[in-house]
Amino acid sequence: MILLTVLLLLLQYRLWFSHDGLPSVLHLHRTVELQRQNNFVLSERNQVLAAEVHDLKSGLDALEERARSDLGMIKKGETFFHIIEESSRE
Repeated sequence: MILLTVLLLLLQYRLWFSHDGLPSVLHLHRTVELQRQNNFVLSERNQVLAAEVHDLKSGLDALEERARSDLGMIKKGETFFHIIEESSRE
């Protein structure tokens, strides 16, 4: 009986306190969950970038929008108005 109790205690010790026991497994589960969340965020970002690449390859509208917003370009015959708001003095 004592031998079985000692054996049980040894097995329990290994389960709860060893480097490959329950705490390690729980840590790995947390790490995996964090990586899944990170992968989800990156996957959404990749989808947005893929859609933007598709738009840039297929149509001129996206290219024109990019040139206007990023480079400040305008079409021939258009007039560019830059409105400067007055800063409020306190």
